[in-house]
Amino acid sequence: MGRKWNNIKEKKANKDANTSRIYAKFGIEIYVAAKQGEPDPESNQALRFVIERAKTYNVPRHIIDKAIDKAKGGSDENYAELRYEGFGPSGSMVIVDALTNNVNRTASDVRAAFSKNGGNLGVTGSVNYMFDETAVIGFEGKTADDVLELLMEADLDARDILEEEDSVIVYAEPDQFHAVQEALKSAGITEFTVAEITMLPQNEVTLSGDTLTQFEKLIDTLEDLDDVQQVYHNVDLEG
Repeated sequence: MGRKWNNIKEKKANKDANTSRIYAKFGIEIYVAAKQGEPDPESNQALRFVIERAKTYNVPRHIIDKAIDKAKGGSDENYAELRYEGFGPSGSMVIVDALTNNVNRTASDVRAAFSKNGGNLGVTGSVNYMFDETAVIGFEGKTADDVLELLMEADLDARDILEEEDSVIVYAEPDQFHAVQEALKSAGITEFTVAEITMLPQNEVTLSGDTLTQFEKLIDTLEDLDDVQQVYHNVDLEG
């Protein structure tokens, strides 16, 4: 699978470091998760998942607490969860997940991002089938063999376990995310470099030259939209 998750996460964090955009996006996601269920991560699995992922991006605790408190306070602000599927330059595939309080605005912004950067929006299902929803958990301090053994002892399966640079990355079924993470915590792993459920392309494509530049601009434009939470694609940007 080899998506070099730590490098991808670091680039996103560095890109947003000066604007705190990443904190604002996590604040919305935490608020939505807390409002849809109990505002307590112990009883709200969705909220616990978002908080675990926020920690890997070093989101300050006060941002997390503020979002939860907003949900506890009975705020009537509502967000819709949207997924857009589209094609970038040279038939590259892109999935965009958004949380918005203005559906028309978001749809217009996402459509404009595609059309101005050599792409176009597709219909629902036009791209999604070429991706697999996958839990990705990364950490340091263990070998792949160590992790395989401890997961077997916990009667858990993984799609793959890889050593990438100084980290071990576990790829698992989405519904196994919490069980795998808890097994790792029981084995003494307390910090995670990656902890998320993502969309992995079944096949990656390579772009070059002006086409690659145009594609990177498309992704940057989409990620800069305030309503966009996640962007997934099938282009190998690390090749």
